[in-house]
Amino acid sequence: MARPAKSFVGAALLGLVVVLVAGCASSGKATSGKAVPPPPAAGASVEEGLASWYGEPYHGRATASGTRYDMWGMTAAHRTLPFGTQVHVRNLDNGREANVTINDRGPFVAGRILDLSRGAAEALGAIGPGVIPVHLEIRSLGDGMPDEPCWEIQVGAFAREENAARARAALEGKGFSARLAPAGGGLTRVRATGIEGKPKALLAARTLVAEFPGAVAVPCGGGW
Repeated sequence: MARPAKSFVGAALLGLVVVLVAGCASSGKATSGKAVPPPPAAGASVEEGLASWYGEPYHGRATASGTRYDMWGMTAAHRTLPFGTQVHVRNLDNGREANVTINDRGPFVAGRILDLSRGAAEALGAIGPGVIPVHLEIRSLGDGMPDEPCWEIQVGAFAREENAARARAALEGKGFSARLAPAGGGLTRVRATGIEGKPKALLAARTLVAEFPGAVAVPCGGGW
């Protein structure tokens, strides 16, 4: 039976999310003015939940960070942690451990908190089960690729074509350029695209989180 995801240090994780999308809305809405909590420190417990893995046909394609996906590497996708973050992962079923680098966004399936590369999945014993319960700890935070010139807002990944089309129409109705991109498991990512620089992308993401709770700023990703 799948175990529900739960925050190990909820306040710390929430602080990280707030840092990632901090800033006043580009629509002119005022911010609360409250102090923003710092991101979790290296070594802090992050969360527990379910991890899946992905391999073919994504090997060699661009990840959300812009790097090419090497399914034999020790990498993973996470919804909010900055790209380049080093994370220690422990399989709660068998005790096996591995260190991975966050270089992609996902998974966008309820209850799942991490999408492992095939290499990481093999190290953790996840190939057979497909989905495993894991505990994550941050070892070092990445810089989030702040110097990338082109950024996007990913608002979700959808299994149904009509839902992806509806999300795209909603973005275009708000004045964003939007596009669709393939994701693992037959899902389709929906992104507001062509945003100049990370600061503007973070501000734009904040305007979208009420309608799209998973909205997150990502580099354009090498054409994805």
